[in-house]
Amino acid sequence: MKSPGLAVICFVLLHAGAHGFGILPGVSLSHQEITEQAILNATLQTCRDLAQDEGSDFSFPTQPFTAGAVAAACGASQSSKTFRQAITCIKLRTSRVDIRYPFQSSFHFDKEMFTEGRRIITEGLTAVKASNKKENYEAAREQLGEILHPLQDFYSHSNWVELGNTRPNSNLIRAGSSIGNTADASRATCRSCDNDVCINNILEDITAEQILTSGYTGLFPFVSTKPKGKCSHGGATDFSSKLEPTGGINKDTFTSNHGFLHSQAANLAIAASSELLEDIRLAAGDRTFLRMVGIFKGSSRALCFVTDTTKSMSDDIEVVKTVTSSIIISHLGAKNEPSVYILVPFNDPGFGPLIKTTNATVFKSTINSLTASGGGDDQEMSLSALQLALTSAPFNSEIFLFTDAPAKDKYLKNTVIALIERTQSVVNFMITDSTATNRRRKRSNANQPQVRMIADSDAQLYRELAQASGGQAIEVTTSELQAATAVITQSMNSSLVTLLQAARSPGTADNFTFLVDETVINLIVYITGRSVTFTLISPTGASQESTDSAGSLITATQSLGNFITLQLKNQVGQWEIRMMSTNPYTLRVMGQSPIDFLFHFVEPSQDPFIGFDALDTRPRAGLSGSLLVSLTGSDSATVTEVALIVSSGSEEIKGVVVPQGSGNFLVQVDMIPSVEFVVRVKGSNQDSSNIFQRQSLTKFRGSNLKITADSDSILIPGTPFSVPFTVMTNGTGGNLTLRVTNSRGFESTSPTILFLGSGNSTNGTVVMSAPLNTPSGTDVMLTIEAESPEGSDTNYIVLLFSVLNKVTDFTPPQCQLLNIQSNCTENCSLSTWEISVRVTDGDAGTGVDRVSLRQGNRTLNTSLVAGNENKVLVSYAVSCCLPDVELLVVDGVGNVGSCIFNARDTLSAAVSVSTNQYLFLYLTVLILGLMLTEVRTD
Repeated sequence: MKSPGLAVICFVLLHAGAHGFGILPGVSLSHQEITEQAILNATLQTCRDLAQDEGSDFSFPTQPFTAGAVAAACGASQSSKTFRQAITCIKLRTSRVDIRYPFQSSFHFDKEMFTEGRRIITEGLTAVKASNKKENYEAAREQLGEILHPLQDFYSHSNWVELGNTRPNSNLIRAGSSIGNTADASRATCRSCDNDVCINNILEDITAEQILTSGYTGLFPFVSTKPKGKCSHGGATDFSSKLEPTGGINKDTFTSNHGFLHSQAANLAIAASSELLEDIRLAAGDRTFLRMVGIFKGSSRALCFVTDTTKSMSDDIEVVKTVTSSIIISHLGAKNEPSVYILVPFNDPGFGPLIKTTNATVFKSTINSLTASGGGDDQEMSLSALQLALTSAPFNSEIFLFTDAPAKDKYLKNTVIALIERTQSVVNFMITDSTATNRRRKRSNANQPQVRMIADSDAQLYRELAQASGGQAIEVTTSELQAATAVITQSMNSSLVTLLQAARSPGTADNFTFLVDETVINLIVYITGRSVTFTLISPTGASQESTDSAGSLITATQSLGNFITLQLKNQVGQWEIRMMSTNPYTLRVMGQSPIDFLFHFVEPSQDPFIGFDALDTRPRAGLSGSLLVSLTGSDSATVTEVALIVSSGSEEIKGVVVPQGSGNFLVQVDMIPSVEFVVRVKGSNQDSSNIFQRQSLTKFRGSNLKITADSDSILIPGTPFSVPFTVMTNGTGGNLTLRVTNSRGFESTSPTILFLGSGNSTNGTVVMSAPLNTPSGTDVMLTIEAESPEGSDTNYIVLLFSVLNKVTDFTPPQCQLLNIQSNCTENCSLSTWEISVRVTDGDAGTGVDRVSLRQGNRTLNTSLVAGNENKVLVSYAVSCCLPDVELLVVDGVGNVGSCIFNARDTLSAAVSVSTNQYLFLYLTVLILGLMLTEVRTD
């Protein structure tokens, strides 16, 4: 068995000794802190094992571990931002359970709901594994966060710690197994506390017989459903704890009734979370697991093309092929190699399919197979294809859409904007032959010449979508397209940051400033617009006009169509750019720096659960709002200012910044604008005397409409799936227009109009059904839009669901040793040994999905037994200097088994262990490591 990384677990168990289980960080260790600790340690362990497999050195970062330090230790510093994004997503989902399901006892293991709580964990775990198998990592993260909460609550809300247990209950993540002896419904479990001292309030016979129980809760004074003699949860908001037997048994904080056991409960919650993550890793494989948590060896950015394939695009498609080939060749194996490649072709009337791969060769072959055909009219399904790309591309992607035609599906404009805001993705439109560019003759078929050009009014839609995302609408001729798409190679760098982003429509003269700190290199300015002139002023006061080609501030320039790029001299301090134009224009200043930020709009929860929940919708306009800002790329940087910058002018709404720890900051603003705005962050770094400034590319806006929706997160194919939603307004009422779409085109029904009274709310329901043949792990993104009666205000909610077929296979594959030959001598280097093994998943199993080496050297030879996918033959031969081998065997639904063999084994002595046994051994070694560390310390 591989060494499980004693340094990692020792840190986990020792560090947790002084903290506890709220939602927000504080004196006690919170759900968010427990979750982050487990993810950091699981990631370090995975990277360590990979390095060991590759024969590379690996060094643990200094403690306490941070996301940036862990990414660096994994050799993936460019993934710092995506790693932090993944951790934040999982943590917010963990916190959401308390906010969305505060009184559903099964999510918290309250009221002795052990069977129901375990079902939530095991079904969610199966969904996580299925999502990873389909490479739908965002769905996997959201589901993971939802199941970590009840798993952690088990150790705080039950009496597992009081029973003397020092290891996690592994059967909580194993369906079909016993989680222990649970108390009968009529059995008394507690006595009243003695003057609020609750040290010995659990009955002695419960402890002696190792009976599991958990606390009951009561929400109203003197009204309790707590059965006679049962324990209460406890706390000021639990009125059942005032009734016999009084007190409680929760260990959520040091001040809880059983707060004296808080440290032990927190330790076990971390160990249990680590155990669950280890099970996911074994099922997925190391590299897939790292992708789930946002760690990539190359660039964390995706290369995403949405391409018009109608006949008139023949020349443009050849350019796309050339550009793609160039990018792949120049980035293959480099630190800026894209993490994933995505292609969505579109035509008329069809679009898709979406091709998504991590294999550059496969992507290049797919691009090269594109052909141009069809396109009898002037409009294409461009927004439908873009919608599909936005629902499948990773968070914070950059998408390039190539077309020479107007959109036929303009009605999807608001849906696309909703997805842009939801994913904070940038969309660049590469438009050839608009009426503003040089006209050229194109063909719709081989025999009929036709001039096809996008009218300025049609191109305006693309410009507006580009501006909403912070991208560019680049209008060029086909001959200029290849040079214009050089911007793609610049966008592949994970360390690209935005210093300034602005747009003016209609065009107007305006002055803009941006700060450059010591960490920023490779300063680039992007300008789109016609007849735009400008003046640059450097921090030293030197200036250069756009017409001055001999100036010293601009080191390189390129002008293509309506697109201008400027390479600036690197100079620290405040720059100014004075724009002059009566035409619409956009301005974007970029650079490369490790320091960047992420943010989410969040909504504070109400008592008794104090915390915040990430919004899946626009924030409320005209009211106060909150943002959760996370810094990436530096453990010594801090946020000093966060402001909402109104895009149409210079108005700034500054917020109050409250540090949350681990590089996170809660920002509260007095008012969310109803017009477009961007988020600007300023801060300081210990290693620099200069303030840094970063901006969001995506534009946001508030809404007077509020949409809420809640539903199970798992769809079962063939079963109608209901998503109830509510729309409220603080504006005028009337008939709302509803639009509902989903990323998979699943059949659905929903209202198209709802009446909403002024200041009131109204309800609706979306009913969606996944076809019976939908594979497990398929994700579906549901977008519900509401438009005000006068059409001036819209809001949306975007929800992500996972498809999961019913699972009846809970048993891991088994190994049968068929043959072993060992000729080992004292000189091990001169002899070898070999084994033959049959791996089976049983007649009712889901089939053997993967067999790999967990310990050993050389390559396994595997082959399917003819006519039976549930049986795999494995052969393995190696030097006698490596006498141990461990096979990891995984079935179709992610059940994991481990088979251990030794050169000294006989046919009757081979060992096969289940994941339960494997994880038990794993944790035993970890605990022994802790004991050894404590002995050395003493």
